[in-house]
Amino acid sequence: MSVITVFNGLFCEAGVVVKRVLDSAGYRLVSDQEIVADAAKLSGMAEGKIARAFQAKASVFNTFSREKEQAIAWMRLAMANKLKDGDNLLFSGFVSQLPAPEIAHILKVCLISEMKERLGVAEREEGYAEKHALKLIHKDDEDRIAWVKTLKSSDDPWAKRLYDIIVPVGSTGVEKSADLIVEQLANVAIQNSDASRAAVEDFLLAAKVETVLATEGHNVVVSAKNGAVTLTINKHVLMLEKLERDLTDIVSGIDGVNTVSTGVGKGYHQTDIYRRVDFEIPSKVLLVDDEREFVQTLSERLMMRDMGSAVVYDGESALGLVEEDEPEVMILDLKMPGIDGIEVLRRVKSEHPNIEVIILTGHGSEKDREVCMGLGAFAYLHKPVDIDVLSKTLKAANDKIQAAK
Repeated sequence: MSVITVFNGLFCEAGVVVKRVLDSAGYRLVSDQEIVADAAKLSGMAEGKIARAFQAKASVFNTFSREKEQAIAWMRLAMANKLKDGDNLLFSGFVSQLPAPEIAHILKVCLISEMKERLGVAEREEGYAEKHALKLIHKDDEDRIAWVKTLKSSDDPWAKRLYDIIVPVGSTGVEKSADLIVEQLANVAIQNSDASRAAVEDFLLAAKVETVLATEGHNVVVSAKNGAVTLTINKHVLMLEKLERDLTDIVSGIDGVNTVSTGVGKGYHQTDIYRRVDFEIPSKVLLVDDEREFVQTLSERLMMRDMGSAVVYDGESALGLVEEDEPEVMILDLKMPGIDGIEVLRRVKSEHPNIEVIILTGHGSEKDREVCMGLGAFAYLHKPVDIDVLSKTLKAANDKIQAAK
């Protein structure tokens, strides 16, 4: 039996079409949420962090944390497990783009409609005004464009080469759209075969290798064929031979791997530098200080020590970034215009207790220190601070975070 993957635009009546296909073909739906939940169980990552990979806007810390790449790796493994365990599955949503193209018994479907038709559905089914519907569609399309570009290197998420069938739901109609998909299930080209089952095994092995490398802090492109694993490095690295040896040593010990080969890809000669994630140091440090020159310099000095950092200049911006893109450690000044550091600390530890907060101030008193430590600050330091002292404090905060995980 075959597997179906369905990728769609917002307000293209995909949910109704998918339900008709499920009812007619007797398939089981596997949603984005199910794959995210499975990936979270496999990895220990929070579901919210994994689901964030679907968003076009990457974390400001991602250059150092590589959380998006890790999330994708674990979702691939979750999907590979599903494909290995059974057929008669319909994967709907962003995760439909995850499987390797070599798996021939997957019917790849795209459901899309013209903008006018999408706006009509938004108004008719959801009661949205055109302006609001346009905003939602553009945001969703932006996410889908970025997602497909990440996985398929295509700027067009609706490109014909990505699918076996593209159905214009608006002009075709829901019932006929579902019928077209079900009819394709009889196509001999998408029937399961020994070669296609072998491709699933290759996809599973590549996913396992990718997650092992992600756990070690590495990010490379992985492919597999009958136990032969190929690792492609797509970012420039100064000591290429050493990296290749390190990667080979890690991958050679994975069950099912017979041989390992390494090479460089199209992105190797670009200016982006290969960075291995070092889990012994924090990769998501938020600096909050209204002294712009000081905090920018501090950020640069931390990045020279491979600590990923972002900078904001007031308490309100800090709280906003915490909600949008939760850091691991915050370095916080006390005296700032608007919301002061103590209030920021109080709110952060109340709503996000896992974030460790280091107070770094040039104006604090002993009473301020007592208040801050009482509110849960990890440490209380004075300006000017020795960068080595701050680095040790950051590493100690990271140790606490990793121990809690």
